[in-house]
Amino acid sequence: MIVVVDYASGNLNSVSKALKRFADNVKISSCATDILQAEKLILPGVGAFGDAVNKLRKLGLIKPIKKFIQSGKPYLGICLGMQLLFEKSEESNSLKGLALLKGKVSRFKANKDLKVPHMGWNEIVLNKKNRNAAKLFSNVKNKSFVYFCHSYCVADVEKKYILSNTIYADNFVSAVCAGNIYGVQFHPEKSQKIGLRIIKNFIELC
Repeated sequence: MIVVVDYASGNLNSVSKALKRFADNVKISSCATDILQAEKLILPGVGAFGDAVNKLRKLGLIKPIKKFIQSGKPYLGICLGMQLLFEKSEESNSLKGLALLKGKVSRFKANKDLKVPHMGWNEIVLNKKNRNAAKLFSNVKNKSFVYFCHSYCVADVEKKYILSNTIYADNFVSAVCAGNIYGVQFHPEKSQKIGLRIIKNFIELC
């Protein structure tokens, strides 16, 4: 069973619909038991970091999500779901994220040429030295375009965890991996053929 975590923050139906192109056993759930029994777990997300943390706490889902990840089964965080993997965000300095990866989330610095949020299609530059990139990005060409919508991005992450970078104002991290933990800043469910390929690759992870 592939579980999409429902904490009232994210494109749940879009993510579920994309998954169902390749798998029948997809469930949207806010139930801790479903999360712990899942074979793969996806945490989508749009909105504010602090709101998401508070919703996960209120639903009692932080411990089950961490326990699932510690089991070694594949996890994918999408957009805000990737940011929540880290320790903290400038958006909500007083609240701690899942803290499964070291690093922080920072706001883009707008200038006269670039607007915030970063919204629309942009390239992902693959880290070819990272073997995990070959798994999640199998049959995805370097500098493929995917769809972004975010005002904050991951900063200060260890290089060994970086799967891809993207340039918008700065060179920011657009995908990460640490063992069974995957995160993408972009929305694969909105990224057409390339996004569907990435979703298929995640489903096929052992």
